[in-house]
Amino acid sequence: MASEADPGSEAAADDSADGDEAFGVRVVAVAADEATGRVDKLLANLLPEMSRARVQALIAQGRVSRDGLAVADASARAQPGDYRLEIPPPEPAEPQAEAIPLTVLFEDAYLIVIDKPAGMAVHPAPGSQSGTLVNALLHHCGDSLSGIGGVARPGIVHRIDKDTSGVVVAAKTDAAHQGLSALFAAHDIDRLYVALTRGAPRGAARGTLEGAIARSSSDRKKMALVKSGGRHAVTHYAVERVFGPAEKPLAARIACTLETGRTHQIRVHLASAGAPCLGDPTYGSGPPAEKVRAAIVEAGLARQALHAAVLGFRHPVTGETLRFESPLPPDMARLQALLEAL
Repeated sequence: MASEADPGSEAAADDSADGDEAFGVRVVAVAADEATGRVDKLLANLLPEMSRARVQALIAQGRVSRDGLAVADASARAQPGDYRLEIPPPEPAEPQAEAIPLTVLFEDAYLIVIDKPAGMAVHPAPGSQSGTLVNALLHHCGDSLSGIGGVARPGIVHRIDKDTSGVVVAAKTDAAHQGLSALFAAHDIDRLYVALTRGAPRGAARGTLEGAIARSSSDRKKMALVKSGGRHAVTHYAVERVFGPAEKPLAARIACTLETGRTHQIRVHLASAGAPCLGDPTYGSGPPAEKVRAAIVEAGLARQALHAAVLGFRHPVTGETLRFESPLPPDMARLQALLEAL
């Protein structure tokens, strides 16, 4: 098998050295002993910078041919010959690029790691079309985005809530997006969150919270533990400190590590254990003690006290082991200092 950029495509030739997908043409020579299985799977394996979904899209657009004949069916059995893939320039992303300052913890040609502030949504959504992490990344990354699925956009493989702060990774290429998605799907990611909670979880100082999570039947804006349906969720927790009387803590600092990543998972699980995040308007389920409430006001905390403190993973392209840590943001750090004085 041989793969090369079409010499007639200057853009493809310019980008072929670093392995990123660029617009232009890719030609793959498939020998008879290599022509096994589905054609989309074979081409994705031979062109690791492209996802299988991307190959399928190119076939559907009529941009893939073998020996001059169009490949019409992505599920067809692969045949020996010269496969030609015409890769169009990435389409403009719908969200607009915005010059929003970012705290960049790491960046290379394939991915970028950001320390996201509280109050910034990750994705544009109805009522929040601007000011998001995606808007900021489009401006920051600019031409370094090779395009995810043919669109010039960052590849978001996980989200944290708008009012949760901390470490987020985004892909800049199809290859990185595919690799990161696989890591998250296999739960092969080190994720640790710090929560300041009302009281402490019932029972042991460390343990595991489990339960399927689905949209609440009574409030579609909330998630809830359900007995049937929903998605299985597992959160491991450890009480690092308690504040106030040891026998009946007023608040606690809890480290949570995720085995799964469901919407609002930590907030739902901690609330179910009797220790909701302080300041959480959705899962708070009752006011904290007066001393704690006064500390929240003095600290200026206006959101749930939850912070994505650690993100570790193996780089999906280079194989390098990466680990990023983010200290508590000012509002949570001030609140913790005030709680320590209780």
